[in-house]
Amino acid sequence: MQSLTLEACAKINLSLDVAGTRPDGYHLLTTVMQSVSLSDRVYLELDRQGNGLILLANDPSIPLDERNTAHKAARRFLDATGVSAGVRIFLEKAIPTEAGLAGGSTDAAAVLYGLNELCGKPLSMEQLLELAAKIGADVPFCLTGGTVLCTGIGEILTPLEAFARVPLILVKPDFGISTPWAFQRYDENPAAIHPNHSKLFSAMQRRDLLAMQEATANVLESVSIKAHPILDSLKQHLVDLGAGMALMSGSGPTVFGLFRETAHRDRAYAALEQRLPDGYRIFSATTRGQGLRII
Repeated sequence: MQSLTLEACAKINLSLDVAGTRPDGYHLLTTVMQSVSLSDRVYLELDRQGNGLILLANDPSIPLDERNTAHKAARRFLDATGVSAGVRIFLEKAIPTEAGLAGGSTDAAAVLYGLNELCGKPLSMEQLLELAAKIGADVPFCLTGGTVLCTGIGEILTPLEAFARVPLILVKPDFGISTPWAFQRYDENPAAIHPNHSKLFSAMQRRDLLAMQEATANVLESVSIKAHPILDSLKQHLVDLGAGMALMSGSGPTVFGLFRETAHRDRAYAALEQRLPDGYRIFSATTRGQGLRII
């Protein structure tokens, strides 16, 4: 029996724009994705004497069959490589589901990467990225992690200058938002405000959070905040508590605030703990230079 444990990081969107739709209905995106320290742990076991695929998790709410992206990733890897072995996966979830943080995608990326390691690296990174794109739009980014401009449907990755070690707070309300729902509503009522990526890149290089706030946007806020006005209030709370930039991640509902100093972040975290409603989850984190790590 061979085994491996990986840390699989969540992501935030430092910007998100919709550039159009493909004939098959997939949305074309321009988005800056950033790994953060909030992470799941993915335990993998490979049994070359066995067969079958077993997925377990500490969260009873998530599916443990082919509906789960980690399950899909393992199946696609085995089919692509012809490896005949039993695979056991245990997901220790910390990243909330339906939160806009790529919790499922990062688990899938960890499974692809981990199985490739356990099997002697039969697939190149390019081949892993091709598999990842067939599983979900965020999975290719989660394989590489760090700070990346993602275009196409998310599968075209352009690494950017690292934006690591920036303190942040994540706030996940007590409800979820379906990504297909958000994009469908966006198609019916597109946003008027879009990110200015050239200005955003420049501000990121200077670590100027206020300039980042002025340059960026998440176009899906136009539909998610309309349906859930509390998200706008949460962003304002973060700004009032000292965040230089606050934005919704993905299709939401998680919002995040970036802070200049760890001490400012920690004071804001303590204040939010006192004022957030029951059922809301708050996470203290930092931006990371990578998305996956063998531990």
